[in-house]
Amino acid sequence: MKLYETLAAEIESQIANGVLLDGEKIPSVRQTSQHHNLSITTVLRAYVLLESRGVIESRPQSGYFVRPRAQRSSPPAPARAAAPLVLSSEVDVSRLVLKTLRSISKDGAVPLGSPYADPSRYPWKRLSQYASTIARRHQEWSVMNDLPPGDPQLIRQIARRHLENGLAVDPGEIIVTVGATEAINLCLQAVARPGDTIAVESPTYYAMLHAIERLGMRAVEVRTDPTEGIDVNALAAVIADQKIAACMVMPNFQNPLGFQMSDERKRALVELLAGHDIPVIENDVYHELYYGDSHPTSLKTYDTRGLVLHCASFSKSLTAAYRIGWCLPGRYTADVEKLKFLNTLATSALPQMAIAEYLQNDGYDAHLRKMRKAFAQQARIMAAAVLRFFPDGTRVSEPKGGYVLWVELPGRVNAMALYARALEEGITVGPGNMFSARGSFDHFIRLNYSHAWNAQIEGAVKRLGRLVAELAAAEN
Repeated sequence: MKLYETLAAEIESQIANGVLLDGEKIPSVRQTSQHHNLSITTVLRAYVLLESRGVIESRPQSGYFVRPRAQRSSPPAPARAAAPLVLSSEVDVSRLVLKTLRSISKDGAVPLGSPYADPSRYPWKRLSQYASTIARRHQEWSVMNDLPPGDPQLIRQIARRHLENGLAVDPGEIIVTVGATEAINLCLQAVARPGDTIAVESPTYYAMLHAIERLGMRAVEVRTDPTEGIDVNALAAVIADQKIAACMVMPNFQNPLGFQMSDERKRALVELLAGHDIPVIENDVYHELYYGDSHPTSLKTYDTRGLVLHCASFSKSLTAAYRIGWCLPGRYTADVEKLKFLNTLATSALPQMAIAEYLQNDGYDAHLRKMRKAFAQQARIMAAAVLRFFPDGTRVSEPKGGYVLWVELPGRVNAMALYARALEEGITVGPGNMFSARGSFDHFIRLNYSHAWNAQIEGAVKRLGRLVAELAAAEN
């Protein structure tokens, strides 16, 4: 098929699956050109082809719309399978993480160690209005409204969001979860068993280590470049040396390093794992918080065998309060849906419906542009402040998205010692020990820069720099 025919087929499939509804406007020619990396001429040919087939129609000065037609049948529900057993863990970072998270809630503490974005960045008031309206509209509520895979309107909006970002997905594959953390846990439970070995980045986000810990599995850390991501050759060597049940990575704006893996490396990673029939769980929660001119691709983009289990969430981009995430589990969809039912039964429908209405009716893109601009600016400010106020020898990451900065302390200053001293002065940091199953990175910290820069935060960074200098001097 030619490029325009392939694009036309994807759009027609999305219409058939109910992602794009009768009478609904489809993405503009320019948007589709940018998101799919196609020429405007190619997109126009695709739209003309669809118009000739009676699938869409153009309206002067308004754009292209789905032409109304007979009601379509919904895709069949996936089959169900048995759930695996759950045992205890051999990886132990959860106590350190819990202690760190509790310290963030201390009165007046500067939350530089928080994993959450500044809540004032989110349209909480608007979402609450939608939730209140929906609650008044539904006088009676049943748990049947909450059952997996999730609210149909939210699933449609998620599928549409993926489409607008250049990835056509089957809505029948989407399972709504209680945040991305549950999605990660369910996906891992679907692809591996207690005692299995899971390959992870080094450093890696601690929620992934928690999942491995909870399910009684083992983590093997793979060398990860701070700007390019996981070393595919190093991973290949690990696979050759031992049996790997699955791989878990964050290819876009990894927490804590902040890198964006190149398309070439993403493709190479997917091809390597597919060659060994190894599933990969992709944590893509920061996908919408990019600093560049266009959204990044995901591993799911290069998946042809259903081995990529894509996990995402609205917690980083829209609201952390509702804890609404989702996953696209590929060939493991039936297993994950069954596990979702057995583990938590359901995800509350009210926040799902509120988010769905916000996505449909409000300016989500405008909100995201505002957040991206602010975070990109604050990333530069925080990095410059750390290099200015911390002793010589300090090194910082160069995040391409998200809102966290990875800092290497000079002279191998102990991160836990700094954590304790900083907490005494009302400042929280994320000690690097949390990001390794082996307790590595004990001279690194993670800093959150999502809050608007002000005198309090600048003062906290100055005090941190003084504490680092004192600890470095004590070691000499």
